[in-house]
Amino acid sequence: MKLLGNIIWFVFGGAIAALLWLLAGLLLSITIIGIPFGIQAFKFAGLVLFPFGKDVDTQVSEHPIANILWAIIFGWEMALGYLGIGVFFCITIIGIPFGIQWFKLAQLALFPFGAKIK
Repeated sequence: MKLLGNIIWFVFGGAIAALLWLLAGLLLSITIIGIPFGIQAFKFAGLVLFPFGKDVDTQVSEHPIANILWAIIFGWEMALGYLGIGVFFCITIIGIPFGIQWFKLAQLALFPFGAKIK
């Protein structure tokens, strides 16, 4: 299921989303202040490319100030968007595995600093 899910995900938007996150990471890494945020964008690019079979382990206590800044500036909007997309996919039985992947992205979107992708 992981292989098939990753192939379907990649073909129907995963490659484009990963490319956009990679571009965002490069743009954020232009300035010294943006480098930590760029690293988190690269983390998103890796997860959004092939999310099936990966788990997100958030460690909010590792970088609390950075996570709070991220959550205020970017995180809550992205998390709500990913949650909404996940709920939309979970309405149908066929879309439930893809909805679960969107929920993983929502978890990472809220507090990415210190999060480990396994």
